Amino acid sequence: MEYNTTRNHLTMREYGRHVQKMIEHILTIEEPERRQRNAHAAIELMGFLNPHLKNVEDFRHKLWDHLFLIADFKLDVKSPYPIPTRETLKAKPHPLPYPKRHPKFSHLGKNLEVIINKALKEENPDKRLGFANAIAYYMKLAYSNWHKETAHDDAIQSELTNITDGQLTFTNTPYVKAFRPQQDNRDRGGYGKRGGKFQQRGGGRNDRRDNRGGGGFKKKRY
Repeated sequence: MEYNTTRNHLTMREYGRHVQKMIEHILTIEEPERRQRNAHAAIELMGFLNPHLKNVEDFRHKLWDHLFLIADFKLDVKSPYPIPTRETLKAKPHPLPYPKRHPKFSHLGKNLEVIINKALKEENPDKRLGFANAIAYYMKLAYSNWHKETAHDDAIQSELTNITDGQLTFTNTPYVKAFRPQQDNRDRGGYGKRGGKFQQRGGGRNDRRDNRGGGGFKKKRY
């Protein structure tokens, strides 16, 4: 019997042992045309075994790259795509530059600071005032989200004056809905089944029977 411990390394598990054996057989074919036909047949089989790759952009390009990878880059066939090499596979990608931002007012974020700088450079007085009103609304909204309560307009204007050195002043009062925790229905005298209108009307079905007299049972006539 043949055990997995005696077999060679399985390069890509998602294609299985049989596909790898098929590609190893293609490597032994000496006739170029026959080797090319068998390579195309292997590509079709690899696509059939992994139908999810059809939803990926350039899925056939991926199949050809996997074919050369399983063949250890020793397969001499023509590919409709650039043939990968061992060096390109092992090459490390360049590190992505991470934006280093150091906002002056971290509780408001970097984006608001960018908007404030853009508002200060605006020369049109109407647009400058619109910037100021939008900035004040965002500041009040951020304060309400973090502190679960609304801030007074004087506090918002004081902080905006501190940030812009008194260069921006808003005119519209930024209205932000106050945060109020949901109270129980019984505290509001609401319409709940246990603490609402049903009890305010004088109780349930048994109480109405008692009010009619006789506990809700009709007397028999003899």
